[in-house]
This record gives sequence, structure tokens and C-alpha cells, in this order.
Amino acid sequence: MSCHPYAVIAAQRLLPVLRSPDADEAVRRAGALLAAGCRAVELTTSTPGWAAAVTRTAPLADAHGRPALVGVGTVTTAEQAAAALDAGAGFLVSPHPAPEVRHIAARRAAVFIEGGFTPGEIASAVRDGGAAKVFPAHVGGPDFIRSLRAVLPAGLIVPTGGIRPAEVPDWLAAGADAVGIGSGLPDDPAELAAVFAELAGPCCGRGGCARREPRP
Repeated sequence: MSCHPYAVIAAQRLLPVLRSPDADEAVRRAGALLAAGCRAVELTTSTPGWAAAVTRTAPLADAHGRPALVGVGTVTTAEQAAAALDAGAGFLVSPHPAPEVRHIAARRAAVFIEGGFTPGEIASAVRDGGAAKVFPAHVGGPDFIRSLRAVLPAGLIVPTGGIRPAEVPDWLAAGADAVGIGSGLPDDPAELAAVFAELAGPCCGRGGCARREPRP
């Protein structure tokens, strides 16, 4: 049984969020991440030609030969959600509550990490889809995640926004399952591989992983 996307993201612990100037650069950067041992990567609709980039990246494999898990972020409309899934996206991410995207995800049995900031928005996202993106995370800091986790012990919580790679352990210690990073990752292949190797937990053939399904 293959791992659910939530398990893959939680095992990786760091989710790169790529905002690129064009599709070619998005594919190049995603390929470099996969070669460094990253398996789950999030492209964004802010990249011109993003759907083509998803189509080109989705069939790739990571350094361990596992299929890439390519998500699409900054998805806020039904049209974007449908286009992302048609292009081969393995999961969708919104920056804020997005009922249209939630509807498409439910209709097509797709994985959706819905964005929110207030406790009510985050609790709603976890209740509806089993996961929430906390954005912009730097406003609340790790203590905000710690408080959320106290009342939301279940569900995937992914803080994103204004977080530097060196700060990821602090957010994980506060209760985050994974941390979205938009910038600051090293360009050197060896250094990049070291980042993922240090953070990665067991998943999908490396000690097994628990299957984490979206809630109905």
C-alpha cells in the first residue's frame, strides 16, 4: 500500500514551496530538490505556465526511486483546482479558506491542505480535510502552533510563511507536522541533500509509515 500524501509530507518534515519566474525554472528547481532526496514539492499558480510545469514534474522520481509527490499551491478557484488535478497534482494547497477548491477536492477525492490563520479557520480545515496550512505562520510564531496543537491534537498542521530553514526544528518541536519553506534553501546539491537527510523520518519503504487519510 502506497503512502498517503499526508504521511509523505509529515515524514519529509520540510515542504519546499516553489515560486518561479517560468515553467522551465520550476521544473529545474523541482528536479534539483528530487535529486537531493526531497519527494514532496509544492509548485504554485503564481508561476507562469504552472500547469505545464506540474505535468512535466509529476512523472519524475526522487533520489530513492520513489514517485514524486507534486502539489500545487496558491489554489483559490475551482478552475485552478481542476486544472491542477488534470495536470497530475498529488495535492492542492490554498493560502486561505477556499470553499470552491474544497468542493472540487471533495468531488474528485483529491487531497486538499486548506489555508487558515485563526483557530476557527484552522480547526475547520482540519475537520473538513484532515490538514491545515497555517499562513502567514511567522506572525504567530512557534508558540501559536504549540497552542493550536493543544486543542487540535489530530490532523496535519503545516505552518508556512516567513520561516527560514534553520528555524524548522523550532516549529517541529512546537507541534508542526511539516514546515513550508519558500526561500533560503541551499543551492549546493550536497548541502541541499544534507538538509533533507537530517530532517527526514521513516516513510514508504524506509521503516514504514502510518497511512493518514483525509477525514470525511
